[in-house]
Amino acid sequence: MFSAKKRLDRAYKEAKIIAFDNDSKYIFFSDCHRGDNSFADDFANNRNIYFHALKHYYAEGFTYAEIGDGDELWENLSFAPILEAHKNVYMLMKLFHEQDRLHMIWGNHDMVYRDPEYVKRNLSTYFDPKIGEEVELFCDLTYHEGIILKHTKTQQEVFLTHGHQADWWNYTFWKWSRFLVRALWKPLNVMGIADPTSPAKNYKELIKVERRTKNWIKENNNLITIVGHTHRPRFPEPGAIAFFNDGSCVHPRSITGIEIENGEISLIKWQIATTDDGTLKIVRVLLEGPKKLLDYKTE
Repeated sequence: MFSAKKRLDRAYKEAKIIAFDNDSKYIFFSDCHRGDNSFADDFANNRNIYFHALKHYYAEGFTYAEIGDGDELWENLSFAPILEAHKNVYMLMKLFHEQDRLHMIWGNHDMVYRDPEYVKRNLSTYFDPKIGEEVELFCDLTYHEGIILKHTKTQQEVFLTHGHQADWWNYTFWKWSRFLVRALWKPLNVMGIADPTSPAKNYKELIKVERRTKNWIKENNNLITIVGHTHRPRFPEPGAIAFFNDGSCVHPRSITGIEIENGEISLIKWQIATTDDGTLKIVRVLLEGPKKLLDYKTE
């Protein structure tokens, strides 16, 4: 627990602080695990759902904060094939970035992004074969370990981080985990065998990670904390430990996320639904909330 506490303390202390108010609108997704569109690309099944949802949030004026593991850089050696596989998604994210409506947090599967030089070298531009030259992508994009949303009037804080700080194996030994995924679990994943080192697929480990994070939240005056990592959506009632998890974008046939709007927080799901006439369409489903952020504040 001490190590998890130390890592979470550091992420909070060094977090980027962003002012917000009741007019601010945020959507949080994590654990997209965008891959190369191969059989091992878990994101590919939900990419149309994700793209439609992100278009909705862009049109409605939301700011997008991605809470880690956006790009699958354990199974893939570089960003280039991921960009090629899901270029429409990145072009949409580029629009968010150009309007200062994109905030990025690194997780264990894209931990290489904690190096600003790596981000600059790999994400600033891409080669466009149509015109035969480099084109701007995410210029001056910065990844963070943590972000604090601080309300301008109430001074209430919402802490965002991926959550693998409470998972010593996937934080401290992430390079070893990455090696195992590339050498062993990626080919087995294609055959349907799950990676047992992942807390999202190991229930006992998931419970441990959640417990460590909850303990840290209690020790920090029940600070509202939104994480990902375990892929398990969590939405507490006011008065309980303020531990939120936005789930993931690799659920079977759906994606989950957390919204903040009008000073309220909600857990949502986007999925494909069938209408009465047999038409398939992508719909937003409210799972929990909305609850007022102030209802979680402790003195």
